[in-house]
Amino acid sequence: MAETTLLKAEERDETGKSLARAIRKNGQIPCIIYGDKKEPLAASLNAIETLKLYNSGKMLSQLIDVETSKGEKFKVISKDVQLHPVKGNIIHVDLLRLGADARISVEVSVSFTAEEESPGLREGGILNVSRYTVELDCPATNIPELVEVDLTGLEIGATVHLSDVKLPEGIVSAITDRDITIASIAAPKSEEEIEALDAADAEAPEAAEGAEGDEEAESTEETSSDASDSEEKE
Repeated sequence: MAETTLLKAEERDETGKSLARAIRKNGQIPCIIYGDKKEPLAASLNAIETLKLYNSGKMLSQLIDVETSKGEKFKVISKDVQLHPVKGNIIHVDLLRLGADARISVEVSVSFTAEEESPGLREGGILNVSRYTVELDCPATNIPELVEVDLTGLEIGATVHLSDVKLPEGIVSAITDRDITIASIAAPKSEEEIEALDAADAEAPEAAEGAEGDEEAESTEETSSDASDSEEKE
């Protein structure tokens, strides 16, 4: 079950750009709370507490308990966080109010366990991860913190799909038109393949330097040509 964090929201009756600027100057962030078949609620959040939650990396997947200045309490999940294009601070937040029976789609991190129990990995195989997160359809009050993928018994060539993973009760994949590939175990590279990759890596910087030299030469030629044209026009 995902953690919840409390945010206090101060309700406001007015909206608009000038009011939003005034709210930000007072150390608050304009916020709109909507959903659960209720009228949208204009509010403001404490800038420091909101930024702290955002920087934790969990704001877009973690349940948030909101308590308004009028004493109303409910759960939300953030749907949009707008950042200032230059300063990087939060300038607006959209929160989705969740009803008791609400279901939501969220991205949940994938964790791999029992690597030492995989014969393929013990033999030198390589774990190729296709998905570090998976999108799940969950009850709003039961969002898992992560999805554990057990690698026990997997041989070289094995592939793990989301359908192979045991999900908590009531939680399913949000993508229904196909089975998501999470990872596979590939055969170890031969010495010849490793040497070829090393050689390619060694040649890459030389090729880049040569390209840069060609670009500089072309730039010099163009500058000289432009100067000549200018002199002719004068």
